[in-house]
Amino acid sequence: MRRSRSPLLLGAAILLAGCQDQSAPTSPQLPPASLAAAVAPLLSTQDDVRRLAAGRGIVALPARPAVREPLVRLGQALAFDPILSGNRNISCMTCHLPAFATGDGRSLAVGEGGREFGPPRSHPNGVFIPRNAPPLFNLGAMKHLFWDGRVQMGANGQIQTPAGAQVTPAMQRVFEFGPASALALFPVTNRGEMRGITGNELAEIPDADMTGIWAALMKRLGGIPEYRALFLAAYPGTRFEDLTFAHASNAVGGFMVKELFSGNSPWDRFLAGNDRALSTRQLEGAKTFLTLKCSICHGGPTFSDEKFHDVAVAQIGPGVGDGTSLLDDFGRMRVTGLASDKYLFRTTPLRNVELTAPYGHDGSIASLRDFVEHYSESDKKLLAFDPAGLEPLLRGTLLPNSADILAQRDTLLNGVVLTSDLVDKLTDYMLALTDDAARNMAHLTPQRVPSGLSLRPGRR
Repeated sequence: MRRSRSPLLLGAAILLAGCQDQSAPTSPQLPPASLAAAVAPLLSTQDDVRRLAAGRGIVALPARPAVREPLVRLGQALAFDPILSGNRNISCMTCHLPAFATGDGRSLAVGEGGREFGPPRSHPNGVFIPRNAPPLFNLGAMKHLFWDGRVQMGANGQIQTPAGAQVTPAMQRVFEFGPASALALFPVTNRGEMRGITGNELAEIPDADMTGIWAALMKRLGGIPEYRALFLAAYPGTRFEDLTFAHASNAVGGFMVKELFSGNSPWDRFLAGNDRALSTRQLEGAKTFLTLKCSICHGGPTFSDEKFHDVAVAQIGPGVGDGTSLLDDFGRMRVTGLASDKYLFRTTPLRNVELTAPYGHDGSIASLRDFVEHYSESDKKLLAFDPAGLEPLLRGTLLPNSADILAQRDTLLNGVVLTSDLVDKLTDYMLALTDDAARNMAHLTPQRVPSGLSLRPGRR
């Protein structure tokens, strides 16, 4: 693709032409060689940045997969419908709000039984989900989902999940979009997230019987004529009675893969050859990002190496039942069972990161600049972490496990010290990773859902 002319070069040329007086005697002018010398640093930086990015595999996202419209319509309805929750009071998108860039603006999500939406959401018993609600952009380009990667693409091409053999070969064949197709299988089985403790038929099913939970949900959906029609349109030629919850989850994945594809940021336009796409400050930040260690982990088209790291983030909240206190979260170790994976969490993808605060697996870092600055002497940042900036119910939950976390801290962080100016440049660069389409996604929320339930359940 042909590059547009550098704004500095174009501006200099216009200024030079405008200053010439054709009726006056010839006056001294800036020789062409001097003009080239004036703009050479900028052109050199642009070339350097593109070359460095290519070396880290930071390229355009793969093309958005084609998703048939009937499947998208079914997936959208299911994603927003509280019918998938035990007590019909929460949907998948309650914690992944379009208005908050598919997060909820909270450190820790509030699940089943909560009231309100976004930052004001609360639970009458002060209950939290143990981890931050991650954004859902570009799931079709990712091989590991959830903070601990428990839904992932296996080396054999099969999707690996916590359900093991309960995800049958027949269900695997339904999945069209990789791990994204299996994502919706699991929040619906979690009591704190969607299923509930008591008060509904799903809650009465044993926790280990995921097959039973999924079958009960399909029974619910089959009792709604509009859902039966949506399923048959999405999977023509298949009787509803032959469908499983894998078909429902696949539809939710298809909806997200299509509608939450996000690849038109200023950075993408710069990579495509538009020299005007980045500000001078963002260009400097890009070169800094690509020259320092940042891009070792935040590489690839999504700005994630799809690996797991301990970056010395403080542990807050209820934990997931790990450690002697049962308030800890061992991260990737919960999936692999390996002690070497203790406190490791998936590298955060950085596209639209400006919009997805707060940060970290438990949302303990409030702002993007703080998130960037955390990587400078992260050991000291962890030891000095002040929970006073958290919401009141979380301030007393900071776990005193800093020594254990630091014992596992990624060695890539050793010796990383960033000046305030570097932090600002890096932060400015990350603003260039925002696709403007992600700033307003209100159109994704349907006017109604087939169950007839309120899209805003639990409002006071």
